[in-house]
Amino acid sequence: MNTIKLIGAILIVCGIAGIAFGSISFTKETHKASLGPIALAVQEKETVNIPLWASIAAIAAGAAVLAAGSRKG
Repeated sequence: MNTIKLIGAILIVCGIAGIAFGSISFTKETHKASLGPIALAVQEKETVNIPLWASIAAIAAGAAVLAAGSRKG
């Protein structure tokens, strides 16, 4: 499998994952305070929504890259 076909397959898998999950959640530390031996940290949960059009565009781009790669090789 050459590099072009691999990139196309990765785009398709990412597009399908974007449709299946719809969002990505992660935890981020926003504030830290240290007063002698006492340390405080605040963690916030963030969510990033993946637009449906971006997932569909990734699948279409992956298919186009795979089609172009199969024509050359």
